[in-house]
Amino acid sequence: MTELKRTPLFTIYADYGGKTIDFGGWELPVQFSSIKEEHEAVRTKAGLFDVSHMGEFVVKGEGSTDFLQRMITNDILKLEVGHAQYAALCYENGGVVDDLIIYKKAKNDYLLVVNAGNIEKDFNWLHDHLIKDVELTNISNEVALLALQGPAAEKVLQKLAVNTNLSEIDFFTFKENMELNGVTALVVSRTGYTGEDGFEVYCNNEDAKILWKAILKAGKDEGVQPIGLGARDTLRFEAKLPLYGQELTPNISPIEAGIGFAVKVDKEADFIGKSVLAEQKEHGAPRKLVGIEMMERGIPRHGYSVYYGSELIGEVTTGTQSPTLKKNVGLALLKKEYTGIGTEVEVEIRSKRVKAIVAKTPFYKRPRG
Repeated sequence: MTELKRTPLFTIYADYGGKTIDFGGWELPVQFSSIKEEHEAVRTKAGLFDVSHMGEFVVKGEGSTDFLQRMITNDILKLEVGHAQYAALCYENGGVVDDLIIYKKAKNDYLLVVNAGNIEKDFNWLHDHLIKDVELTNISNEVALLALQGPAAEKVLQKLAVNTNLSEIDFFTFKENMELNGVTALVVSRTGYTGEDGFEVYCNNEDAKILWKAILKAGKDEGVQPIGLGARDTLRFEAKLPLYGQELTPNISPIEAGIGFAVKVDKEADFIGKSVLAEQKEHGAPRKLVGIEMMERGIPRHGYSVYYGSELIGEVTTGTQSPTLKKNVGLALLKKEYTGIGTEVEVEIRSKRVKAIVAKTPFYKRPRG
């Protein structure tokens, strides 16, 4: 039996009531109190996540911009220093190797953040396509990552960021080497995976516990609490943020999954999968990711079949009872001709067909202002 990997924060999970599970080979907390309570905390106050299992690669050198432009779906030439960009790595068939965030630290100096379960696969994929004058380094084992998410996130983190005005960090921008509670955070970015405002803090492993405790202490009056993977999944699902392995796979394209905004087929570089994705952008993909709302009793779960009459038209990618809406809803990848809002379909739940309708997404959008 393979030993599960652990983050630098593993030894203090129990201090906060953390219940751990095997998540893609990592021993991570699924919850600290309850999923619903933690979900509500992030939507109304703020919550702190340990996401140190995520992978980080450094790509630098004279050829790094050209290299990434050929590898990713987005247009890296539009990315300015101090800004971040969401993109996908694709196969020739348009299927997804992984989705990732790219931080431009300087000219020809990038930080790539990839999904934990894909670290080895992604590194090998990039390494196999390396061109000259590019240096690719996996620093995943050296970097911890904390995410503070929710309406109170800026107020709480500002208490620790004495030398930086956090309001100056716009969405998908970042600052390097920021002092937080006496330690140096390598990168602090206004990014996240919950549908809420918030920050992701990259730090050295040895500083992770210091920052974790300091953030929770600073946010005590605001009701900040630690959050597990369970609420992380319901939060990202309500906001229709895709999860690799469910909404994105080697057999699902970025266009089908609804992240076509991160696919720039008009850029000059001939990136991997471009011809297929250009065709899908112009003429429409054969399938589309949509929301479904159950009209009868039952929860749509990952892998459940979806029917229109007697025809199998797709399957559920993610589904749950939405803590915010208090409704049983899901995301489903369906044949495009059955994806109109209000289309009546059926989800097969334990050998029984249960009525549902195609619903508007995202299920949740945070209030502005």
